[in-house]
Amino acid sequence: MEGPTIDELVLAADALPWRAAGFEVDDGVIDVGTVRIRLAGADAGRRIVRWTLRGAPGAELDGLPTSVSTGPTAAGADPGPRHPLGHRHPNGVVRLDHVVAFSPDLDRTVAALERDGLPLRRVREGPTPAGAMRQAFFRLGEVILEVVENPPGTPGAEDRAREARFYGIAFVVADIDALAEELGELPVPGGVLGSVRDAVQPGRRIATMRREANLGLPVAFMTAPPE
Repeated sequence: MEGPTIDELVLAADALPWRAAGFEVDDGVIDVGTVRIRLAGADAGRRIVRWTLRGAPGAELDGLPTSVSTGPTAAGADPGPRHPLGHRHPNGVVRLDHVVAFSPDLDRTVAALERDGLPLRRVREGPTPAGAMRQAFFRLGEVILEVVENPPGTPGAEDRAREARFYGIAFVVADIDALAEELGELPVPGGVLGSVRDAVQPGRRIATMRREANLGLPVAFMTAPPE
């Protein structure tokens, strides 16, 4: 793969809620496709504490805490009879789809990321469910970094000198309806997964975990892109 790729995400989250959401956690680590997610504990910081990239210079990417990895790219999950698409998690997760960050100055953040070798895929202008009007998308191997300009009126939107910050992540799941049925049965009124709805991307569907899931950051599940 050309350009930087994600080796690891470090989350300020505990392992038990992630297991309850159907992920296999081994010594605080979740392997998802080519990305390793390390659960550092709820007191480790906030949301995504940092990420580790292969093929990037490191340091602070416009405020996004970054470390450098020289390790090889993970091969991804091994396919098997139970998981024909190659995923290994009981909830049906196949891989990490995208990482979301917010910036009060999208142009500044895009310029900083491009300087450090992150390839810009496109800039989208138009309304989103979060109220934002502009988004930039970077390809990092099998994962997309989605940088969203802070919607007007939200915290940090008017402080254009404020650094970019990580926000949440989304996974590709093999069967989103089966996942909704399973997580809807957990001991929380209505379950811990919100309703399945059409995603912004044509032909895809999405559902977002509720705060009661205690995953430490916003998490969504999506269907795979259309062929």
